Amino acid sequence: MQIPLALLGIPLRRVEKIAGLALLVGAALALALNQKSFAAKSDPAAAETDAASAKSGAVAGSPAHAYSLAAVHRVNGRQGVCVEGGFYWVSGSTTLTKYDENWNVVAENTDPFKGFELEVNHIGDIDVYQNELYLGVEHFMDGVGKNIQIAVYDGDTLERKRVFPFCGDTGQMECAGIAVDPDSRTVYMVSWIDEESSWYLYMYDLDTGDYKGRLLMDNPPKWLQGVAYYNGSLYVTSDDGDADRDEPDHMYRIDLSADRSFGTVTLERTFDDVIKQGEIEGLSFDPERGQFLMLYNRGARIVLGMPKGFYDGYTEEIHEVYMYDFKEAPRS
Repeated sequence: MQIPLALLGIPLRRVEKIAGLALLVGAALALALNQKSFAAKSDPAAAETDAASAKSGAVAGSPAHAYSLAAVHRVNGRQGVCVEGGFYWVSGSTTLTKYDENWNVVAENTDPFKGFELEVNHIGDIDVYQNELYLGVEHFMDGVGKNIQIAVYDGDTLERKRVFPFCGDTGQMECAGIAVDPDSRTVYMVSWIDEESSWYLYMYDLDTGDYKGRLLMDNPPKWLQGVAYYNGSLYVTSDDGDADRDEPDHMYRIDLSADRSFGTVTLERTFDDVIKQGEIEGLSFDPERGQFLMLYNRGARIVLGMPKGFYDGYTEEIHEVYMYDFKEAPRS
């Protein structure tokens, strides 16, 4: 039996308005679903990303590896770390240091900016490939970066060898870290600044130094600090925890589309096992020893990306490299 709407106290005009709104919402949902379906068919990025996940041994949405803390070493620099051939390199904001396999200092450069034409005062996370160090250098002050450059240094002498030309119209506002992908012959750079600049990784040709384009991350992490390439995927560290609240920072994995234009972001690890929460920095994988390295700072208060005073109980900032044994994560 139909009940007249008037008896229910519902004005006919309101009913017509509600019905019309429902039709509009339904049409919008249908259109969105159709567009998503069409995009999945016409744009193979999702399938390519799944293939990249399979190559890295990762399951989409889950960590690729399990990590077990093996050792912690205090070092001289606060920015980045990389490893190759049994040697370790650490970058400070204005220094480079090389260590042997037992973490003894074997070389140091305390004036790495000598000879630059543009004013620079900051080194971020670094990488090494065939005994050459790759640095993103810039002038950085109170959260603002400029004069960004890609500089290549000798792994033994720690002296500068060459500089890549930087492409200034890409939207990159800062350089927090750099990574070498020998598989696609690509150098990646990440930006720390929490705005559109940090949605992308910026790509340069490893052999020619030419700019290759940008890689867009879905759901990009904030406050990127370092980047590394390993086994088909990129990994980034994010200073997204609040040290004042004892919140940990994180590492994320980026599974890449085949054309390196898009990356799917997955939480890889939460660093709740550090000595004291502070500021996460650079990272590196050592496939020869099955180890993962992460640089972490503690003791200093960080304001706009720069140390500003110390927490209670500290009179200096402490820089440490955490070494983890890692293996492929068990599949559920």
